[in-house]
Amino acid sequence: MSPSALTPLHQLSEPVALIVNAMESKKSFDITVLDLRESSAFTDFFVIGSGQTSRQVKAITESIEARLKAGGVRPSHIEGAGHLDWVLMDYFDIIVHVFKRDVRQQYELERLWGTATRILIPSSSSTGETS
Repeated sequence: MSPSALTPLHQLSEPVALIVNAMESKKSFDITVLDLRESSAFTDFFVIGSGQTSRQVKAITESIEARLKAGGVRPSHIEGAGHLDWVLMDYFDIIVHVFKRDVRQQYELERLWGTATRILIPSSSSTGETS
């Protein structure tokens, strides 16, 4: 099991905090930040979140892109925007993954990067439950 750290959102880098806020604004759930800076990874952070439907995945990714673009940050690459089961947004130091729930369970990125420090994001929207 990877080490976990409860890190207040304001202590994360500004782009990571903006991404998490954008995800939460569109009711993304199970939001996880993996800190890869101490590993030999090609990036500093993975930010992973889930949506219930393809439409919600699209809304989440559009929200992330708009918030970062407003701050002058643009992705170098986006994959999966046509299919919307798994969208990958590459911001060089930060890779964002937005999944539909079943696809996320299939790929288990958190398990694949099990040595990364998992930054816990406290949020009422992170349960995936609907009322």
